[in-house]
Amino acid sequence: MAQYAFADPKRIIFKYLDHSTTEETRYFCLGKIGNRVCTVRFTYRRNRIRIFGAGFWRKERSIYEQRNRTKDR
Repeated sequence: MAQYAFADPKRIIFKYLDHSTTEETRYFCLGKIGNRVCTVRFTYRRNRIRIFGAGFWRKERSIYEQRNRTKDR
């Protein structure tokens, strides 16, 4: 189900600095699935997205809503 967060046209993707290394950059994708904002932690390996965690957290939901509210103005 987490892959559907990438289909949100208002998704937000940013680097996951706390867990990136010099060998591998990790990312967050915040995207709506239905009425909820899903946070997907992922990286790129061999030109593919590798998801290694996903969930619904309030902190990331507020980031998603705040960023998209700003864009709509």
